[in-house]
Amino acid sequence: MGVVRAILSLAAAVGVLASAVTAAPAQTYPARTITLIVPFPAGGTTDAIARALGETLSQNLGQQIVIENVGGAGGSIGAARVARATPDGYTLLLHQPGLAAAATLYPKLPFDPAKDFAGIGLVNTSASIISGRAGLPPNTIKELLAFAKEPGRNVTMAHAGVGAFGHLCGVLFAQEVGMKVQQVPYKGGGPALNDLVAGHADLSCLSAAIAGELIKTGKLKGYGVVVRNRFSGLPQIETLVEAGYKNLDLQFWHALFAPAGTPRPVIDRLNAALRQSFTNDRVRAIFDKNGMELYPAAEQTPDAATTLLRSEIKRWGDVIRANNIEVQQ
Repeated sequence: MGVVRAILSLAAAVGVLASAVTAAPAQTYPARTITLIVPFPAGGTTDAIARALGETLSQNLGQQIVIENVGGAGGSIGAARVARATPDGYTLLLHQPGLAAAATLYPKLPFDPAKDFAGIGLVNTSASIISGRAGLPPNTIKELLAFAKEPGRNVTMAHAGVGAFGHLCGVLFAQEVGMKVQQVPYKGGGPALNDLVAGHADLSCLSAAIAGELIKTGKLKGYGVVVRNRFSGLPQIETLVEAGYKNLDLQFWHALFAPAGTPRPVIDRLNAALRQSFTNDRVRAIFDKNGMELYPAAEQTPDAATTLLRSEIKRWGDVIRANNIEVQQ
């Protein structure tokens, strides 16, 4: 009996020690500056969101948040840096669907997007709209499909570059509706949008925040919203899900990640600080300006962010393989 009691006591002591070790990071974290990697150049939407969040996260956590822009390879260079970082909560990543697409677009990635990141929380989501030049004859999605099938018709679709969300959105749109489209890459979203407005391209999958005012003023046409719910800024434009294309429910999301292996208490501490940031008026104003919405509170969990990333890896991997999309490495 003495031996049994000794073993049980030892086991209990080990359990208490393990709990103490697990709890320790949450009790002392954060003790120094946190680096938030933005895997795109300064000045874009992701950068604006990061800077707004960085300020409020710093207040909520009681430590400075340093924003570092590490662009290149569709956001993969910055993501690789976070994947290789020590999993202690001091190097974080703000990313979007490009992280999921990279898993298939870049077969020589030095990291695995499905395994090397732990979700902290979903930040926001926004709608996209299949938009057309003002002079394009069709006015509805049904008319557009009929127009595209006319003999000799060559419909062009402008996008910001191979692998960009607008490109993948356009490819999946054409695939789902059965339309033959010539995808035309540009060196960035600005040049693609300029050519669409000028009438040099026919279509583009654009952020609703960008397309909204141009559609309202007649400089572009809107054919369908590429998410399940209608865009509040243009409630008259139906969703492509409503039009019968169930797979065209495409969220353009942002989410916060840490390296895989980051202690769960640290993840939970960051998640709580992130949720608190969502109540900040400046953060909400930036989201509103960019046509972005918060996820429901029940979906703002670390597990929801990890699950979304993995499901998006499969979705975009299927699209990329089915359409033989490749990028130069």
